[in-house]
Amino acid sequence: MSRIGKMPVEIPSGVEVEIKGAHFRVKGPKGELEHTFPPVVNFTMKENEVHVEPTSDEKFARAMHGTARAVVNNMVVGVNQGFEKELQIEGVGYRAELQGNNLILNVGYSHSVMIEPPAGVTFEVGERNRDITVRGSDKQAVGQISAEIRKVRPPEPYKGKGIRYKGELVRKKAGKAGKAI
Repeated sequence: MSRIGKMPVEIPSGVEVEIKGAHFRVKGPKGELEHTFPPVVNFTMKENEVHVEPTSDEKFARAMHGTARAVVNNMVVGVNQGFEKELQIEGVGYRAELQGNNLILNVGYSHSVMIEPPAGVTFEVGERNRDITVRGSDKQAVGQISAEIRKVRPPEPYKGKGIRYKGELVRKKAGKAGKAI
């Protein structure tokens, strides 16, 4: 059995959980999330805890045991506290700005790149226009849109210019040696 799957998911106060067979719904102060799991896992609610159990000993059921528990935990944490990813922009003249809810990136192209947030995700730009914070209740959506923002101009290895996650280490290459005469 999965070690992660065996652990119960604690439900904090202010979070409502609704289980209908394989359909899981969580509602909290930061929003509402739903997910339908394969019918190889069962959910039981005991007091303020959700327990996940596989229905059989098949390989797929064992694999989904820990996965389902992790997804349920992420849903509960997301609607209660939320998730965020921070990105930094490096490069002369590179900047980000908000236009309504949309993020506008000026990162060395001849045009600006506009990124629309998916439902439940918000962008925030720091005061220097070089720090981007992506916030939302769905961990997968926050990570996906952050990866799409980074993909607009990934950090290059010679000068380090581009968009990177905060704290990401970009190893720089030496570049050309000098001209030999």
